[in-house]
Amino acid sequence: MSKTLLLAILASAVALIATPAAQSEESKPAMTTEAKAPLKPEKSDLLPIDGLNYYYAIYGKGEPLLLLHGGLGSTDMFAPILPKFAEHRTVIAVDLQGHGRTALGERPFGLEAMGNDMAAIVKALGYDRVDVMGYSLGGGVAFRMAVQHPEAVRRLVMVSTGYAANGFYDEMRPQQAQVSAAAAPFMKDTPMYKSYVAVAPHPEDFPKLLDALGNFMRKDYDFSADVVKLKMPVMLVYGDSDMYKPEHEIKFFQLLGGGLKDAG
Repeated sequence: MSKTLLLAILASAVALIATPAAQSEESKPAMTTEAKAPLKPEKSDLLPIDGLNYYYAIYGKGEPLLLLHGGLGSTDMFAPILPKFAEHRTVIAVDLQGHGRTALGERPFGLEAMGNDMAAIVKALGYDRVDVMGYSLGGGVAFRMAVQHPEAVRRLVMVSTGYAANGFYDEMRPQQAQVSAAAAPFMKDTPMYKSYVAVAPHPEDFPKLLDALGNFMRKDYDFSADVVKLKMPVMLVYGDSDMYKPEHEIKFFQLLGGGLKDAG
């Protein structure tokens, strides 16, 4: 496989897992003040959960909000919005399995297991119920947490998240299926790789993480039967040029009980 083809495949597949792209210089708002330093957590540590040592960081005071990042990202992706959230909320940010400061380990990589892990983390930190907001991969984990542990989730926000594999644009699926450790050498100059090696406990595991994500994306899934189990308030957030078909987004909304006909 040529380097050009491999990078094209990776670029498409990373739409499922990557953090939001940085704004272009032309689209960034004018800065009138000097950029602020990242918010420092009030507490951060590693928490042993089911064979993994999860990194978490806590910011602010108020009603608890669990933040779950996208694939190939970390809690650091929330740096621009953390100060606003932390003004009135206790923010609990977690690095998902194999991401950021949480090592990949030897355990299989999957949404259901990580959903259980998030509920265990919340309980271990002393919270009965939290609001949960997840982006992309983190949205999938948040979804499974809410389905499997509804008693622990007060409100749920899923950003760029689907309920079934067929919700992606059709051309993306075969490209996602080809993500593997073979792409690692070509990613050395990307922000995703650089941010990973800057904080990962085992930087050499990056190819293994790509393999784990590739295996995850090759699996077919359909959680439509579980959507109706979500009884807490749910918000779905999508953008134009998202990875999901608009009809999938609408169907998600309808499965949640939305899209009702005008009552007259």
